[in-house]
Amino acid sequence: MKEARLTKRSQYLLVYQQGKAWVNRLLVVKALPNGLSLNRYGSSVTKKVGKAVQRNRLKRLIREIIRMQSLKQGWDIVFIVRPRAVDADYHQLKQSISKLLTQAQLLEDNV
Repeated sequence: MKEARLTKRSQYLLVYQQGKAWVNRLLVVKALPNGLSLNRYGSSVTKKVGKAVQRNRLKRLIREIIRMQSLKQGWDIVFIVRPRAVDADYHQLKQSISKLLTQAQLLEDNV
């Protein structure tokens, strides 16, 4: 099954305005319960981060890292990439995402 994504501006705005945020030097994670039986993900990478190639690479890495995580269901989650993330490799990004999801208590307990 293809993972659900946040696609509309209104979905992002709802998470930005009402969601709770967790921050570190590479990323900001905003999450909001969505009342569904699945999670929807989105990532926001501004032009301040870098050129299109770099931005798309970061989005692909985030999608892959999320695919490997076991998360609680029923959340809309937005990953906001900070400019420092351009210099991070896969493992640094994975560690950063794991820490933020742990702080947010979004990881499944049986992991």
